[in-house]
Amino acid sequence: MKLVRFGEAGEEKPGVIDGKGRLRDLSDHVHDIAGGQLARLGEISRLDLDALPVVSEEVRYGPCVGGVGKFICIGLNYADHAAESGMALPEEPVIFAKYTSAICGPNDPILIPRGAEKVDWEVELGLVIGKPAKYVSEEDALDHLAGYCLINDVSERSYQLERAGQWSKGKSSDNFGPVGPWLVTPDEIADADALDMWLEVNGERMQEGTTATMVFKPAALISYLSQFFTLQPGDIISTGTPAGVGMGMAPQRFLRDGDVVTLGIEGLGEQRQLCVADA
Repeated sequence: MKLVRFGEAGEEKPGVIDGKGRLRDLSDHVHDIAGGQLARLGEISRLDLDALPVVSEEVRYGPCVGGVGKFICIGLNYADHAAESGMALPEEPVIFAKYTSAICGPNDPILIPRGAEKVDWEVELGLVIGKPAKYVSEEDALDHLAGYCLINDVSERSYQLERAGQWSKGKSSDNFGPVGPWLVTPDEIADADALDMWLEVNGERMQEGTTATMVFKPAALISYLSQFFTLQPGDIISTGTPAGVGMGMAPQRFLRDGDVVTLGIEGLGEQRQLCVADA
């Protein structure tokens, strides 16, 4: 299934994309695609989608999962990105937090913070937890997965790397976490370890890679994180980005007011964001 949340920010309704690509309303069956509701995905899969109301008007897509408790990011998880960043390949996953206030819809604007000079892009595969995971083995880890999604891990590099403190303040500005458009259940993804991914700025291809080059794969990441804290339904893990970020270019390139970012991952849909100076 391809599950969505649609409507105005803060008032999103649950929906599903049918076999013909049409949006259908799930409001009569579930309150939201969020948190504890993710345990009901099996019930949703048994519904007759053709009997659900079609949403014919053009609507905004919100983040494909609501009620997110933790937004966990994995750094330097592609060898080519670690190399372009001038950093050694990690022996264990590099973990940092992206605060949930950064979460926005897949086509909402990227807000350029006041004083920001180095706003960057990162196309990433997202993992959404469907049931609690604590001390799980790698073999059992994917049993705790609700599905996959597309994420742009927007970053302000000077805040992240040139000022005191941890990475999170360079990762968590408002609208620095576009998520969606769809939460795609694992049965629709034949091999999450071999998905093509890409990102363009103003129509110019910047990133082109594949999840096959990830250092730590989804099952390994879920198992690893669950050794330190319980992963809860609705938690998001953003699994890292391939080479091609602005910071790694010579000369470096960063986003400005008016730029347009488009990105996608095979089977997970596409995003489009207009960069807007945050007033």
